[in-house]
Amino acid sequence: MSKSLKFLLLFFLLLIFSTYVPKSQTDIKSIILPIKNIQVRNAKVIDEVLLIEKLSYLIGKNILFIDKDKVRSTIMKFDFVSSFQLKKIYPQTLEVIIDEKKPVAIYMDGKKKLFISDKGKMINYIEVKEFTNLPIIFGKKIKFKNFFNDLKKINFPINEIKTLHYLDIGRWDIVFKNGITVKLPKENYRDILQKFLLVYNDSDFEKYKIFDYRIKNQLILN
Repeated sequence: MSKSLKFLLLFFLLLIFSTYVPKSQTDIKSIILPIKNIQVRNAKVIDEVLLIEKLSYLIGKNILFIDKDKVRSTIMKFDFVSSFQLKKIYPQTLEVIIDEKKPVAIYMDGKKKLFISDKGKMINYIEVKEFTNLPIIFGKKIKFKNFFNDLKKINFPINEIKTLHYLDIGRWDIVFKNGITVKLPKENYRDILQKFLLVYNDSDFEKYKIFDYRIKNQLILN
């Protein structure tokens, strides 16, 4: 074995054994490749400064040996985090890339407000200007995820919805910002929504404010 190969081998062995920190000694600082900077990317709602503060225990730790379970536990306590990635920028920077949950509606649970994400997950409500005009949902034991996906599939004008009401019998009422109400049946509501879109902007129907499709094969206008 050449001298250069021996040197490289010894160097890497030294690096491994000098930077390994058992979990029982995770508070020990490292003199080799210590983390000096923590950066956060893609945090639009999450408090970036607070997240960096919560991760400050990583400062001084070896960048090669991060307790990922502890980091995950810290980051996932932030309610808006959907997922994240860690990127090591050698020699001393750890970058946290955040994927935030995307609220698409506000759910009224009694007097308590909650966001609902595009994946149907509940998120604690906070004042965010970007999300102040989301549709508001009323009702108990709502089945929103499939309903929302159906609205997207048919390009329903979700941004024009003011409120959504889920009734105990398992059907939805949609109230638009312009005052129009659509009463849907429990079954086959997707076909009904597509029929409604055909007349929604038709001037012949602009005088009507209630489109009642609850009775099969009938449309009651009011």
